Amino acid sequence: MSVRPALSARPAMSVRESRSVRRAVSLRAGMRWAVRHGVVRGALWQARRSGDLATLAMAQPALLADPYGAYDEIRSQGLFVDRRLAMVTASHRAASAVLRDNALGMVLDMSALPAPLRLMARLSPDPAVNGPLDPPSLLAIDPPDHTRLRRLVSKVFTPRAVDGLRGEVERAADALLDAMAGEGTVDLVDRYASRLPVTVIATILGVPAAMHAQFLAWGTAAAATLDFGLPYGTFRRVERAQQAINTWLRGHFEGLRRDPGEDILSQLVRLVDDGDRLTETELIATAQLLLAAGFETTVNLLGNGAALLMEHPDQLEYLRSGPDRWPNAVEEILRFEGPVQMTARVAYEDVDVLGTAIPAGRLVAILLGGANRDPAVFAEPDVLDVTRPNAREHLAFSGGIHYCVGAALARMEGEVGLRALFERYPGLARAGQARRRPTQVLHGYATLPVILQPPGG
Repeated sequence: MSVRPALSARPAMSVRESRSVRRAVSLRAGMRWAVRHGVVRGALWQARRSGDLATLAMAQPALLADPYGAYDEIRSQGLFVDRRLAMVTASHRAASAVLRDNALGMVLDMSALPAPLRLMARLSPDPAVNGPLDPPSLLAIDPPDHTRLRRLVSKVFTPRAVDGLRGEVERAADALLDAMAGEGTVDLVDRYASRLPVTVIATILGVPAAMHAQFLAWGTAAAATLDFGLPYGTFRRVERAQQAINTWLRGHFEGLRRDPGEDILSQLVRLVDDGDRLTETELIATAQLLLAAGFETTVNLLGNGAALLMEHPDQLEYLRSGPDRWPNAVEEILRFEGPVQMTARVAYEDVDVLGTAIPAGRLVAILLGGANRDPAVFAEPDVLDVTRPNAREHLAFSGGIHYCVGAALARMEGEVGLRALFERYPGLARAGQARRRPTQVLHGYATLPVILQPPGG
């Protein structure tokens, strides 16, 4: 009897609490957006009005599909172009120097922000929506924290472990190609370039087969997480995807502790090295990074590579003459049309880079796609040449201590995935209009319609 009044009173209280929580969550999200994206959007608006190409090259949608002319113009202005938002470089020499200089790092000095933004930065973090650009992700920390975390991750994510995945990648590629047999026109991104990496990353993370489609949806929704100046609606969609991934991962970790598998994530969960181990937050950050880097980057590598080889049949014919030629072809694809077009560093102190003074707190935007077409390093940089002897000098995987931890995996997936595709469907050809991704940092195709085998082929 006494229970009934309590039950009847709870819904009204719960509704009030729920509304209060939603308002608080929305307010904190608004502050996060203002600090991370709102200010940048204002700077980009001013850049559009003034025609500031160095700034627009980082975000202007009209330049995203083919930014290389803009990169050339920026490079012609010097090693660094100093703009309000950042110092910008499209020079291979300057980019390499910045990436390898420990006086420049990944952590933005919030004390340099105006007081209102500093307050919002302090009040707004929400660990539930943390992504690959939030601490303690390897992309968002510097030594000594970065040294410790990378050491632990590298204990498990070894070259031998990556090579051990080759058979899984080959089987997954064959299965996907089998599933397309007999079809005329397909979207190569939907049917192959996105599904192969998600199968591999699911193997690494121990994700059951029934969850693959969900992970693909989450990964696609979170693709813009590396971008800046996002509209508020896009920002919230990204955060919802990250929150869903994080919630699932926490439950997944509990299951792996009770019943671990042979996957790499199970090994990370169990890893203890000289008394040190990954915390729950570090495990989530590492899994998020592997999903972002191991999935999205490889989707773009496969899509870009397939499109380029269809456009250059002479290069493809050369590759068919010997399977040992594919690794260098992947390096050239990474150089010519890299899946990651830019990164950034912050000066922790006043520093001189190649004769250019960079003051403490200054942001340096590194146009990797521009550095990879620098004629000072690559002869005829706008020509795709899978025999290029120095193709591997590209900066598609960044450089220095933040060199991509998944580079070996991406290279292997690119080699296996592209070779299997063109061996199975040698007459592969473009069919209709492809559509580029709207993302700024990640560069690739959202759709790529192809004819698997032309009539009579």
